[in-house]
Amino acid sequence: MRHNTEARHTTTRRHHPHLASAMLHTPYVIWFMLWFVLCALVSGLLILSLPGEHRRRRAARLGARAFFIGAGVGPRLSGQENIPSGPSVIVSNHGSYLDGVLLTAVLPPRFGFAIKNEMTRIPLVHAVLRRLGSIFVDRADPRGSSRDAMRLFRKVANGCCMGFFAEGTFKREPGLRPFKMGAFITAARLGVPVVPVAIRGTREVLPEKSWWPRWRIIEVEIGEAIEPTGRERDDAV
Repeated sequence: MRHNTEARHTTTRRHHPHLASAMLHTPYVIWFMLWFVLCALVSGLLILSLPGEHRRRRAARLGARAFFIGAGVGPRLSGQENIPSGPSVIVSNHGSYLDGVLLTAVLPPRFGFAIKNEMTRIPLVHAVLRRLGSIFVDRADPRGSSRDAMRLFRKVANGCCMGFFAEGTFKREPGLRPFKMGAFITAARLGVPVVPVAIRGTREVLPEKSWWPRWRIIEVEIGEAIEPTGRERDDAV
């Protein structure tokens, strides 16, 4: 009888090798999600009620920083001294829905973001992002893309700093997707520097089509600013 019991336990461990790990991981998942919701609610209320775009961006930055610190995932930041004091364009890779919150946490509050137009379908999220001065980009309609490009151009021309995810979207699989040219064309035509940013770890923490976060320290590396050498479209390539 004892041998049979041990055999059953051995079989259970063999067929469910991740069961114990999942049970230990569940409290972290619950904390991660509850903490995210709390930070999002507090930040969202402040953003919707505070006057002045700069104040609203500072509130968003504080909420984003509190979330990552409370979730225990960092971020480890390096190269922040490479961010120019004047107008600039940040270009980052994209691997997770956390990336926008992450850049909000690590970049100065003078930065706004170009965001895919699909986010306008979520009314509350749309309202919050619009209050932060975000520009929504239509990737499907060429006429809409041209119109959005002009809005981005005018915003940077007026001295604003903008952040872009050059791939436009993300997938679960690692690696870079082809870059969209909007950020580079804007920088080239206006003569403002492009600052490359590398994000590591967000895809592992929260992959595409998953709401089951996993713990990992996130890293953000800000590279040296690249000055444009021309003002034409071909110079941006």
